[in-house]
Amino acid sequence: MRILPYLFISLLVYLFIGLFAPGAYAEDCVVPSSGDNLLALSEKIAKCQDAWNQMEAAIKPHADALKKMEADIAAFQARIKVVEGEVAKKAVAIAAGEKELAGFLGLAARRIREFYIRNTINTPFTAFLSSTNVGSLLRVMAYQQAAVNEDKKSITQTALSVKDLEDRKKAFESERASLAYLKEETDRRAVSVRKLVGEASAYQSKLTGIIASLTAQQQAILNARSGTFTTSVGDVPLADDPNASPNFNPGFSPAFAGFSFGAYTHRKGMSQYGAKGRAERGQSYRDILRAYYGREPVGKDTGGDISVSGYGSMNFEDKYLLGIAEMPSSFPKEALKAQAIAARSYAYFLYKTQGRTICTTESCQVYSGSKANSPPGEWRSAVEETRGQVIEGVTTFYSSTTGGYSTTTGWDTICGNQGCWTGDAYEKIASSPWFYKGWYTADYYNSSAKCGRSHPWLSSEEFADIVNAWQVRRDGEDASRILPVTINSCPINGATGNPYSLSELRDRGGFTSVSGVSVTYNSGGYTDTVILQTNKGEVRIAGSEFKEAFNLRAPGYISIRSSLYNIEKK
Repeated sequence: MRILPYLFISLLVYLFIGLFAPGAYAEDCVVPSSGDNLLALSEKIAKCQDAWNQMEAAIKPHADALKKMEADIAAFQARIKVVEGEVAKKAVAIAAGEKELAGFLGLAARRIREFYIRNTINTPFTAFLSSTNVGSLLRVMAYQQAAVNEDKKSITQTALSVKDLEDRKKAFESERASLAYLKEETDRRAVSVRKLVGEASAYQSKLTGIIASLTAQQQAILNARSGTFTTSVGDVPLADDPNASPNFNPGFSPAFAGFSFGAYTHRKGMSQYGAKGRAERGQSYRDILRAYYGREPVGKDTGGDISVSGYGSMNFEDKYLLGIAEMPSSFPKEALKAQAIAARSYAYFLYKTQGRTICTTESCQVYSGSKANSPPGEWRSAVEETRGQVIEGVTTFYSSTTGGYSTTTGWDTICGNQGCWTGDAYEKIASSPWFYKGWYTADYYNSSAKCGRSHPWLSSEEFADIVNAWQVRRDGEDASRILPVTINSCPINGATGNPYSLSELRDRGGFTSVSGVSVTYNSGGYTDTVILQTNKGEVRIAGSEFKEAFNLRAPGYISIRSSLYNIEKK
């Protein structure tokens, strides 16, 4: 029977099944499209539907695995019954064999005793001297010896038979123990997989409700507040806003605020403030490029022209690159060199070699004609000293601040992992004003509209209102009116509507106060869970769900811009 190796391999397969994380699909569903028509609900529905389809595909192998596990559990149980039957049969056979062996041993003992007595009284010598016929005596002795030999043979065969039965019984008992262990382990894994499939299916149902309930107004708000617009430092460093700092005193308590790690970033490739921090710590441009792109630059013939939107054809090295306005000339020289190579590689491989026209905005790379005509000396040197150097094999994305984590490189810290984040994050070392910021402006620049707010802090009632918004969406109630209470006085991305009042949403959600809040971070660089102490007890909310509820309901232009964020209380 070769069921054991097969079942053991099956169990190992189950032990390595990757667990499905619904939160990943929830986050994907709330990411807006990057098109210009931000109110196009059909695009959002299509995106959420795609997330639903991905979830369906993710659930299937686990559901199939569960069926297989349950089938194997049944096979274990059936085989265990067979083995137990065989053990019982072997026990009966062993008992019969031992009884037979005892009979043989008794018979042999009697024969040996009789033989011994006869041979003691009638020795061969005395018998030889007697009148008894010698031939008859020899025949008797031969018969007796043959009987003894036959007894020995029977005893040996019976003993070997019993030994074989005992060995086979032990083998079945061992198999029964192994099967019991495998069944127990499979049962244990099946519990986890059943829970996994059940939770995924439940979440899929909830996602269906989200798709059905999402309105064009809500989508416009999420689009505007998602922070998906990507920007660089620009030619002038970002201005800090002390009111957006966690040290700001809002003048009331308790107060709650969401602080984003990085924003307006795709979190891919090089962080410009990270490059600044690395250069300040003594890293060369080659070190910086290796850290963010995993490669060092190589030399290419980058001579010739490139087509630039609004400017026509111009010399690539001596004109175009000198006009790149993506990093302040006040940044360290090694950071400027890394930026020059990243910008050169991006334009060279995606546009110049393909004969395409490159745009001059952050959608491609920011180009300034005035800067090209009179480039700062530090930037000119960075371009000229790296002439012809490019990074091959990767798209050299970059942005201002990623919050200390990049999807392409991981944690951007001195120790190279999450252990020294946030203290030793290179962006923090470089004093990026976007590294940890509370957002309350309509756009990314500090002078943009604020809807009467001077800071990102929410009162206890306003923060409990966010939790009520989450609860209503979670319960599958009518969530179409979950909009900022300020939506009509301060439209977001053109959206207006009929929002719930704080009291209406409180009656539906049931949360009246929040006394404490904390978050957990995932090793993959996003906020995993928001943990709240409320009038209804402790509530744990997936980071992606809380961010969505926050951005749909927070008043004014207050928002969480990054998937990696914290909630502060003071």
